[in-house]
Amino acid sequence: MKDVPIEPRVPARLVLLSLAALWACYFLVATLRGVVIGFDFAWPIVSRRLTICILSMLVMAAVWPLLQMLDRKSAGVRLAVVLIGALPLAVVLSVINDTIFADIEMAKMAEDENSATVETGNVRIRRDEAGNILVDLPDLSRSPAEGETGAPPGAADVEVRPGTTEDGQSAITIHTGKSEGQEYKRWVGIADTAFGRYFLVLAWVALYFALAKAEEARAAERREGEYRRAAEAAELRSLRYQVNPHFLFNTLNSLSALVMTGRQDDAEAMIQTLSNFYRHTLSGDPTNDLPLAEEIELQKLYFAIEAVRFPNRLLTKIDIDEAVVGAMVPGMILQPLVENSVKYAVAATQRPVTISIAARREGDELVVCVADDGPGVGTGKAPGCGIGLANVRDRLRARYGEAASLAYGEQPEGGFSTILRMPLELGRG
Repeated sequence: MKDVPIEPRVPARLVLLSLAALWACYFLVATLRGVVIGFDFAWPIVSRRLTICILSMLVMAAVWPLLQMLDRKSAGVRLAVVLIGALPLAVVLSVINDTIFADIEMAKMAEDENSATVETGNVRIRRDEAGNILVDLPDLSRSPAEGETGAPPGAADVEVRPGTTEDGQSAITIHTGKSEGQEYKRWVGIADTAFGRYFLVLAWVALYFALAKAEEARAAERREGEYRRAAEAAELRSLRYQVNPHFLFNTLNSLSALVMTGRQDDAEAMIQTLSNFYRHTLSGDPTNDLPLAEEIELQKLYFAIEAVRFPNRLLTKIDIDEAVVGAMVPGMILQPLVENSVKYAVAATQRPVTISIAARREGDELVVCVADDGPGVGTGKAPGCGIGLANVRDRLRARYGEAASLAYGEQPEGGFSTILRMPLELGRG
């Protein structure tokens, strides 16, 4: 029996395919969403999104060996480890997303800030290229009243400096410096993206464990198949071994009868034929099939043995269709049937009895018939006959299951016949 891995693993190819499918799906959904909400199909964005998908897939693939360590753990342990462990992984994926899109976000912000111009009455507020806020005023001749700083309300952290613009217009330049909330907003965005990545990671982990369960089920099915085949082989071997002792017992009885009646030459011939018979039957695996032609040759040897006992009463007729000469059959499957015919037909009468073996093809089935023209006997009157038939029926069932059948009974014209039907499996001719 072939060795089966104790701990089946999900193949690396299947893991990578699942990750590729996951991120390909994400890429398509995110791109289509952008098109639906009005974003152009811009290559800079698409290329960066593709880069994010590839990097994220590689990062998650690197986590795969850690998941393998959980394959044999209980469901509760798996759930706890995955729910906690997915958080830092989601943050890493979110940081990758933020880093790849950082230049596009900054460029967009700069573009928006440089083009921002607001006019209210005769006051215009805009930004220059340095990011400073310019407030164009109609008249700055009046000095600020006491307590006035010239800065917008709530803007204590900015510097306000009066001046003029390039076209000679009065203006106030407000130096805003770096926004304190910019970094905070960046991490809020990372956290928001991380939540989405978190559930994406959980979805893939769930898929991985489903694949692992499927591998375990397949491994269990393979083990079950191996055990079933081993059991069937043991059953076939046991049934096959039942044939040899039964046949040997009958043959030894015949030898004893020959010796007691002073037929030493016949007894010697039977011993020689018996030796040839067992050399053929014991040379191979008893569970292996053999060509029908070889099975017929074994039965010819058996007829030769019994012909010593019944030289004038045992007649044989063999009719094998050429189309099924090479058909494979269980070894010595015909032996109990031929023995029954000799015991309950030839030995039971003083007249000549013909035992026939015929084989033909019917569709995808091999049909073999063993019959005799003896006095005929029912299984109720011959327990030994029933034992031989039961052995053949059990061997057919163990070898072919429901695909084979056995039918027997007395013939209308006299005698007894047994018909075997089994799948036609052609081997060598």
